[in-house]
Amino acid sequence: MSSTSKPIVVVAGNGMVGHKFCEKLIARSERESMEFQIVIFGEEPRPAYDRVHLSEYFNGKSVGDLSLSMAGWFGDQDVILHLGDPIREINRTAKTVHSSKGLVQPYDYLVLATGSSAFVPDMAGIEKKGVFVYRTIDDLDLIKAYAPQASNAAVMGGGLLGLEAAKALLDLGIADTHIIEFASRLMPRQIDQAGSQLLEARLTQLGLQIHLNKSTLAIEGGSRIESLQFADDTRLPVDMLVISAGIRPRDELARLAGLQVGARGGILVNERMETSDKHIFAIGECALVNGMVYGLVAPGYEMADTVAANLTDGRKTFTGFDMSTKLKLIGVDVASFGDPFIAEPHCRTIAFEDRNKGIYKRINITPDGKYLLGGILIGDASTYNLLLQNVTNKMLLPPDPEELIMGVRSGEAGGDGIMSLPDEALVCSCESVPKEVICKAVTDKFIHTVDDMKKCTRAGTGCGGCIPLVKDLIAGTLKANGQYLRNVICEHFDHSRQELLDLIKINGIRSFDEALDHYGKGDGCEVCKPALASILASLWNEPIQKQVTIQDSNDRFLANIQKGGSYSVVPRIPGGEITPDKLIVLGKVAKKYNLYTKITGGQRIDLFGAHVGDLPDIWEELIAAGFESGHAYGKALRTVKSCVGSTWCRFGLHDSVSFAIRVEQRYKGIRAPHKIKGGVSGCVRECAEAQAKDFGIIATEKGWNLYVCGNGGSKPQHAQLLITDIDEATCIRYLDRFLMFYIKTADPLTRTAVWLNKMEGGLSYLKNVVVNDSLGMAAQWEEEMQGLVDSYACEWKEVVETPELRKRFTHFVNAPRRKDPTLVFDKMRDQIKAKEW
Repeated sequence: MSSTSKPIVVVAGNGMVGHKFCEKLIARSERESMEFQIVIFGEEPRPAYDRVHLSEYFNGKSVGDLSLSMAGWFGDQDVILHLGDPIREINRTAKTVHSSKGLVQPYDYLVLATGSSAFVPDMAGIEKKGVFVYRTIDDLDLIKAYAPQASNAAVMGGGLLGLEAAKALLDLGIADTHIIEFASRLMPRQIDQAGSQLLEARLTQLGLQIHLNKSTLAIEGGSRIESLQFADDTRLPVDMLVISAGIRPRDELARLAGLQVGARGGILVNERMETSDKHIFAIGECALVNGMVYGLVAPGYEMADTVAANLTDGRKTFTGFDMSTKLKLIGVDVASFGDPFIAEPHCRTIAFEDRNKGIYKRINITPDGKYLLGGILIGDASTYNLLLQNVTNKMLLPPDPEELIMGVRSGEAGGDGIMSLPDEALVCSCESVPKEVICKAVTDKFIHTVDDMKKCTRAGTGCGGCIPLVKDLIAGTLKANGQYLRNVICEHFDHSRQELLDLIKINGIRSFDEALDHYGKGDGCEVCKPALASILASLWNEPIQKQVTIQDSNDRFLANIQKGGSYSVVPRIPGGEITPDKLIVLGKVAKKYNLYTKITGGQRIDLFGAHVGDLPDIWEELIAAGFESGHAYGKALRTVKSCVGSTWCRFGLHDSVSFAIRVEQRYKGIRAPHKIKGGVSGCVRECAEAQAKDFGIIATEKGWNLYVCGNGGSKPQHAQLLITDIDEATCIRYLDRFLMFYIKTADPLTRTAVWLNKMEGGLSYLKNVVVNDSLGMAAQWEEEMQGLVDSYACEWKEVVETPELRKRFTHFVNAPRRKDPTLVFDKMRDQIKAKEW
């Protein structure tokens, strides 16, 4: 014991796991009425930060945003922190550590949290300029500084971190980015061959070039990297290389001190996380537990809690950890849980694959079909948390296990859901928070929000993957207790969106200020202002420029702001049909204003790179040619996509183009909680992809089938069949009812798919409301929709014809015709692109 009154705990390393240990020890020592003096030695020049979300550093997050502690935390907790001063030597006899700056610090207990370093292959040319690793903020700063010199780049390693590094290079503007993987598939430790092939296809669509079964022999070039040489005698010219080929435990300090280490690295520890010296512990990626080094943060946190427990009450052991993981890689959901690779005859496998939408799901169940063993999710991991809980808690499967990944065929929710989980079910693995703790926080401490739950239990403060489950548990517990959780818009309005919409309509409220005076408090915020703007527009369909100060940036300027600060112009092209004369006008306008042009998946032509001051002039020329606003900037109808239908296609059953134009012309400009997209296909071949839209119409021999509540995007979902074989007039009536029901009841920024998923009764209830008029609202909704249709006015035209509105579109108030000098464009394929930031 040290000569001071408090035992001294020295922590070697100030990464995520080392920091978590300090938090855990402080919390446990307070509960046990014990005191420790914690002294930290960190190698980096900054306090611990979030490495899990390191790539967000390229998306605008600062070092402060990534920091794991608030300013002043170390002082408030009486923790001594030495930054940029790693420990270089351990004197186990004297129980002291020696830092690189010459400090000698005694300890009673020493916790090694030195983490890991990037594995760098021993090959010729590794020292050349332009070769980097991807581990720390300093690494990212070096990559960021070098990227402008590179026209192409490669990442060595197709695992989790390698794909994150590839995403970072894309974010830095290096469009020609390659991934080099030694194995035969991407992410070989997490997903199988089928999942890897689908992931590869998705990444290729994003512009990445994948090279599998590639063994790199050398890095070629002069002082800088110029190419990679592979074992198959091929070469790849690159200007930059990021190595992410695995990790090596940083055990050199332990080796020098004579502690036992593994043959392939890692500090040997027992189940109490003790090294061969009972006064020294090892946690995180430097520790070797039962022959395994854990490379995820959650098991590191569990190790940290184990040591903290053993320094206070001595009652905890670490016997292993589930390596299930869920993350988003370059916009693609990827998850694996349980045993993803177990094969028959030891299991039965159920797999679902949709290459069109980039979705692959596989679950492995016991041969008797009773229990879930593991699985893989690519493209849609929304069910990950519940599937993981099924595996962890050995819950009995439903009679049709495929419903776990395909959904219940009736469209209604199946099973008892999350509330059927046992109390001990681990919801947050990072912080070891079980279901029981969360539910008790709701009932005993009146915790009703995720933010408050984070503060109360710390659930969701690690990787964040459990937050959807935490939110559902809060709602489920409140419902089980007969409580109603009011989904208010924000602190300024003590009402839900639906309540506010009814109040504003009944009382004829026409402005945000009037609504705030009657039903709110304060001055409003960035949450309630756009929400109220949407409600007012949905009810009265008045020009949004009348209340420009409460609009989002895109709505304020009736155009989408793009990278670099320019704007895009997207005229409406109903049904995707356009005349040659209008095409010529678009070409002339694009050339006159030097705009980048692109045909979109929604059958429109986007014009990019417009200066804000040029917008009214561009609109004026387009309006003169018969164009209108396409509302690409608004939460409104975007497009109704169509195939050519019976007018040209030999398979077409009906005129899908004419019907699509009719539908788009009817609902154009109508504001909603979120954007709306539609599609009309002339036969079951579905060339308009109508089942991936908020509403989809598909021709049959007897009429039209109407599908609702689908969407593409990051979480694609098929639309569901609402009614079959109806005529056009009936289809329009049902669409009127469906859209008005959605507009009046959905939460802000909620797509129709999510709206239906949350609706009690699911599709059956929606069908009763829309088709069977179970609420008796059909006639009123049809009348209200017709009122919105009749009051339509082109928002661009309002600006063009109103001098006061037109004056707002300028970059410099005192020099209206002067353009933004900071807008700079580069040449690309005979067009322009925004200059990289």
